[in-house]
Amino acid sequence: MKIVVLSFLLFFNCSQKNKEYHILNYSKKNTFSVLLFTETNGFIHRAGIDAGINLIPKIGEKNGFNVYHSNASKDINEKNLKKIKTIIFLNTTLDILNEQEQQVMENFIKKGGGFVGIHSAADTEYEWEWYGNLVGAYFKSHPPVTTAKIQTINNTHISTKHLDDLWEIKDEWYNYKNINPDITVLLNLDESSYSGGTNGNPHPITWYHEYKGGKSFYTGLGHRSETYSDERFIKLLTGGILYVSSN
Repeated sequence: MKIVVLSFLLFFNCSQKNKEYHILNYSKKNTFSVLLFTETNGFIHRAGIDAGINLIPKIGEKNGFNVYHSNASKDINEKNLKKIKTIIFLNTTLDILNEQEQQVMENFIKKGGGFVGIHSAADTEYEWEWYGNLVGAYFKSHPPVTTAKIQTINNTHISTKHLDDLWEIKDEWYNYKNINPDITVLLNLDESSYSGGTNGNPHPITWYHEYKGGKSFYTGLGHRSETYSDERFIKLLTGGILYVSSN
């Protein structure tokens, strides 16, 4: 009996670990659905990914949207995306989509789809210029995790209206390259408050823009698991999702 039970538990745990496209939160009463995408081909932000997978369904429950999850690029296909309003790239890294999947993604945005990029979504698809413009910038470098001050540039946006003009939080702060000039910056890093910033003034860390028929929102926060329990970040991310998912 112990062997049978142990075998079942082993099978169950392996099945859960390898599960790809599946539902994290669903209700017929919800008004739209998002796809939470977490595939990586480089550094794995395990703590940040797990914290995001835990948080975003809770945001969905409170704000009336369903959450599907996948860690496999094959799930970026026309059939799956028919029921999706917004794709969230949560700490993805490096090259993850093939040419066919890239085209599906481009068509999705062209038809009015939304995109949310969290932290290392900017460390993704360096050879795909369309994606770089969608996310708004590419990762260049970062200093060690530290506390920094953030300047709220725009506090009228749905994602930032709760924030103080100047606030502090601990995270991993990216320096960026190839910044899209069409982004609207919401939050800037105050480089005088920490060591290792190279973008100068301004140093954008969260922004949004309309792109190729759809909407995009990106935040550089989200490396640390603790960030996902910070109410300021939760409201920031909630607002970003609702913004890109609106018509």
